[in-house]
Amino acid sequence: MKIQWLLIAIAVLFAGCSPTETTTDSQPASVAAAAAAPASDGIPRTPSGKPDFNGIWQVMMNANDNLEPAAPKAAYQLVPGDFIPVPHPEVVAMGAVGAVPASFGVVEGGTIPYKPEALARRDENAANWLANDPEVKCYMPGVPRATYMPHPFQIFQSESAFFIAYSFAGAVRNVFLEDPGPAPLDSWMGQSYGYWDGDTWVVEVTGLDDRTWLDRAGNYHTYQLKVTERYDMVSENVIMYSATMEDPEIFERPWTISMPIYRRLEEGYELPQFKCVEFVEEMMYGQYRKGGEFEQRLRQEMLEEAQSN
Repeated sequence: MKIQWLLIAIAVLFAGCSPTETTTDSQPASVAAAAAAPASDGIPRTPSGKPDFNGIWQVMMNANDNLEPAAPKAAYQLVPGDFIPVPHPEVVAMGAVGAVPASFGVVEGGTIPYKPEALARRDENAANWLANDPEVKCYMPGVPRATYMPHPFQIFQSESAFFIAYSFAGAVRNVFLEDPGPAPLDSWMGQSYGYWDGDTWVVEVTGLDDRTWLDRAGNYHTYQLKVTERYDMVSENVIMYSATMEDPEIFERPWTISMPIYRRLEEGYELPQFKCVEFVEEMMYGQYRKGGEFEQRLRQEMLEEAQSN
């Protein structure tokens, strides 16, 4: 009799622990299915069923040279020559390494719709690229430029966070998942607010410092710029990226760029750190070193002042 009751007790215990249709009460059945089964479209997905962007990515084109279509040229900054423009004296020694390849162009419609008076500023920027491009000084690139610089970036995504770390200058973006309201102040990387539109990850960026440029060709913006990014995963290793720029101060209308972003597939690949500040210290501050150009100039001025007195 005791053995009979023991067998009945064991049977009841197993029945209570066996999975039933009600065991997914802690999360929706659709969530459990998405986590358990591979997506039929081949796109990696999170437990909630949204595209999973986790990974290291990079744009494999030279949009950073010029967003608009452009022919190749001898250097980023040219000066008048005897017959044609020639490289600026400070970059001429770089030869082919400093030359600029042709740009395919990523602007929908071909050209950026500058207002006439703003176009002159763009041309002035290009004519003074070496002194004015913030990339040369290793300033953070801003948005959208950080995406298509010739450096990779890494996306960290979860149900409660979306974070992007960039190789260039150690720039980072923490994307708010709830609208934080107006940016409290302008910054190099601005303020990002993201949300889902179906399977598209949309990020609105405001509060961008107007010292950032859009490329090496001098294309620029003002503090009024609003960037709306859209990330569409079209396959396991490709994201179609677009960014719409709105800046009524200098653009006649909103305009959009688009390009593919590719996953880095090297085994064991890690995001390289390109913290370039130390590489530009001599260029930016070398003159202030003891015995440097600034000190010599100051001593000469003091000497001339003493002699005049």
